[in-house]
Amino acid sequence: MAAAPGAGDQLTAFLTSLFKAVESSPRAALVYTLAIGKDGQSMDAYAAENKYIADRMAEAESVSARKATLLNPTEDDETVKVLRRRLFERVDDSKADEVIAAYRGLWAANKEGLAPEADRPETVEEFRISYPIHPEVLDVLTSKTATLSNFQRVRGMLRILTRTIAHMWDKKSRPLDATAIHLHHIDVGFAPILQEIVTRLQQSAYVPAIRNDIAGAEPAKALAQEIDDASYKGLPPYGTYVARTIFLNSLAFNEPLKGVTPERLRYSILGPCTDVSFIEDARKKFISLSAYLDDRPIAPMRFLAEANLTQIIRRQEQHVDKAQARAELNDEIKRIFGPGRFQMIPFPSGAYEVPDEVGDGRPLLVLMSYDAVSVGGSVDTVPELIAKIFDRKGAAGTDFRSFRNNLIFLVADEARIADMRAKMVLRLALIEMKNPERLKELAEHQQNKVKELESKSITDLAIAIQQCYRHVFYPSRNRVGTSDVDLAHSALDIHATGNHPGEGQRAVTHSLQDQGKLRLPGDEPDSPSYIRDRTPLRKGQMTVGALREEFRRDPALPILIENDTFIKAIHKGVEQGEYVYRRGELLYGKGDPMAMVIIDEQSVLFTSAYAQQHGIWPRKPVTVEPPGGGLFPPGGPVGGPKGGTTGGPGPGGQEPPPGPGQKQFTAQGVLREALIKLWEQARSAKATKIGSLEIQMYEAGDAFKLLGVIGTVSNASKKVVFTGGYGTKEEGVFEFRFEGSVEDAKPVKEFLDAQFRAANEQDLKTTYRLHFDQAIELAGDAAEKLTEKLVRFASGAAYVTAVAEVQQ
Repeated sequence: MAAAPGAGDQLTAFLTSLFKAVESSPRAALVYTLAIGKDGQSMDAYAAENKYIADRMAEAESVSARKATLLNPTEDDETVKVLRRRLFERVDDSKADEVIAAYRGLWAANKEGLAPEADRPETVEEFRISYPIHPEVLDVLTSKTATLSNFQRVRGMLRILTRTIAHMWDKKSRPLDATAIHLHHIDVGFAPILQEIVTRLQQSAYVPAIRNDIAGAEPAKALAQEIDDASYKGLPPYGTYVARTIFLNSLAFNEPLKGVTPERLRYSILGPCTDVSFIEDARKKFISLSAYLDDRPIAPMRFLAEANLTQIIRRQEQHVDKAQARAELNDEIKRIFGPGRFQMIPFPSGAYEVPDEVGDGRPLLVLMSYDAVSVGGSVDTVPELIAKIFDRKGAAGTDFRSFRNNLIFLVADEARIADMRAKMVLRLALIEMKNPERLKELAEHQQNKVKELESKSITDLAIAIQQCYRHVFYPSRNRVGTSDVDLAHSALDIHATGNHPGEGQRAVTHSLQDQGKLRLPGDEPDSPSYIRDRTPLRKGQMTVGALREEFRRDPALPILIENDTFIKAIHKGVEQGEYVYRRGELLYGKGDPMAMVIIDEQSVLFTSAYAQQHGIWPRKPVTVEPPGGGLFPPGGPVGGPKGGTTGGPGPGGQEPPPGPGQKQFTAQGVLREALIKLWEQARSAKATKIGSLEIQMYEAGDAFKLLGVIGTVSNASKKVVFTGGYGTKEEGVFEFRFEGSVEDAKPVKEFLDAQFRAANEQDLKTTYRLHFDQAIELAGDAAEKLTEKLVRFASGAAYVTAVAEVQQ
């Protein structure tokens, strides 16, 4: 029945009359109890009412001029003594000192990560008095749980602790890490304790949270129990300890009292048999997955009766269409592994879907479907489908594959397929929740969290895919186990696969490089002798095209990305005297300027021994045929680099021999290098002036670039000689010789440039002759300035000759 208006105002008068009536009777006494502490403050759910009545009582006593006798059945410092006496038959305080000393050492060693209580001397004394009950147990029960209206302070504590201790003393449930009774030893999943919370404390709203996050109803397991099974087998159940501690800190009437900080949580759980790093690890795992923790950014760790955003997302995941998730996942896998050094062949069903051809020149990365093929942690054989694709080709599968060293297989790890799928389902759920219509149903902090998670899910999915596809099968003579195909296996490092989300081929490339199987542009090639001995080139000769194909056939050879390393290997072989290269009339051997190597069936590579036996190398001296006598051989100046004569301005078109006091110097190499060598030779021979200079170029592109530069050289008479020919696609042949000024040479150059672009074959030797009106002084830097002018736009192989005046 509701009190009448103004009834509170009559309370003092009523109490005054009551006191007088009791006082007039010698055999009567008035006893009343209030939930008021020594400081006159109340902490329970009816704090305001208790305070109001206490004030009226004091007023009534004042009016009646009587003083009541205050009796406190359990003073604050006596509560723990009552608990120890009622709960334990005996406590060995002498042994307790050893345990408390261990706690004190732990608190001091970890004080930066613990609550301030850990560093207070008073805490140690409180623990000594309350042992074996941890001070945090008493603090939470008295300052938080006691604020619930139906929790009787000492009786309530006794009821909970009695059940806790009985459960701990039971051999089946005894915690081996219990050096004291901590808050986390109060098992809220234990039926008598759960009943106490649900019925007596009337906290039934928390049952879903308890069953889902803390202690599941057998045989189901809650989140904390799953974390313990996955991460802490053989250790204290840190996940469960974290969950229980947070939950018991959530049982309070006043909102500001609910919850616990990370520092206080670590202080509450830490003991001689627990490790602070595991506590923190379990805390992070639990709060990231809990469905009932308060998920507001600034909220302390505390349980809610209603599901949080994590649970809402889980419900949305259940509505994701499985077929859509599969299709989206397949597309994402293809997107991640598509770009890169390899040509990707996604999810082949058989050999007929994997081409056996060069294509765009890139090796093939065969991406196996995770539903069709997956492997475990131990790989003892090559999966049957991979072996068939590697060995055969075509729809019938009866023909043997030629380019076996052109295939790399990438396979899923069966233990990570589920996680990859889960990440895809989560991403689709978050995309749906980010829809404006769905988003507005959430609180503002949850809306921000959904946007953050949706953005992060792109990276998380990419990492999950790359960590799942971590098994590489590559061509090698070191076969897997007892397999009968030339494939080796390598498992990619988990961390390496996720370092660059979205760039799936990167980890594959690095792994094959580490295995010595892959050569990228810029890598050093294999030794020429190894290539010779390991391929049919050991027989003496082989077309360059066929040799390149051999690198796509033989699993014992490296896989080449592009042709850079292959061409570099040929040049290296020529320079070392291992190979001789020939294409048409072009002969390229040791000591020659670097020539262009073309990969086709018209280019032939010889071993040096074969070339010498068959009179191919060293080259035989040749002479210039008059126009109409055949294509001009482009191997160098007539008679070889250091012999023969050259056409010149003297009678008969030949350069006159050096006169008295003059000497001729020659050098070859890249144009800049050749000129530097030339000046060094002249200065070493005590030459003082350069009277004339002749430059012979063998590549049309470099020769034509130099033409414009030659015209800018001042104080010199200049002559240009073009000699050579070209063949058309219709097998026509055009041979030419031009000799004239720079200006006359320019239209000839334009004509030849156009014809060479369309020609099937071409040969050109270009000679530039410069006679200086005033000889170049070698004492200064005039020669170096001329070099810089000549090489500004032109490089390439050159043969240079200079006539200089020499001191006698």
